[in-house]
Amino acid sequence: MKNLFFLIFSSLLFLNACYYDIEEELYPEPEGSVCDTENVSFAATVVPILQNNCYVCHAADVALGGIILEGHSEVLKVVNDGRLFGAISHDLGFSPMPQGAPQLLECEIDKIGAWIDAGALDN
Repeated sequence: MKNLFFLIFSSLLFLNACYYDIEEELYPEPEGSVCDTENVSFAATVVPILQNNCYVCHAADVALGGIILEGHSEVLKVVNDGRLFGAISHDLGFSPMPQGAPQLLECEIDKIGAWIDAGALDN
């Protein structure tokens, strides 16, 4: 009886250990949805992405790695040296961000890229 209990308990632990989360599989974008990169702005597009994914480590009061992503002038510093887009795109030579979390959704990366390509305006 003890062996049967141990076998069942071990099996349950093993199955639980194989569980993993992939954000794209858990929260897929609806089929046919299109990523709108036409009307991106700092305040309406970029700031919410940064708040949801980056501020936990890169807000002004935390500033891990000396990087602050709060406020346009601070964000512009890491945009101008290429670190923001390189990090969120997981490009070689950049520390992949957000650290210890899944990569941003492709649409979020595309929106930030479009904002940067449009001149990274404070709009």
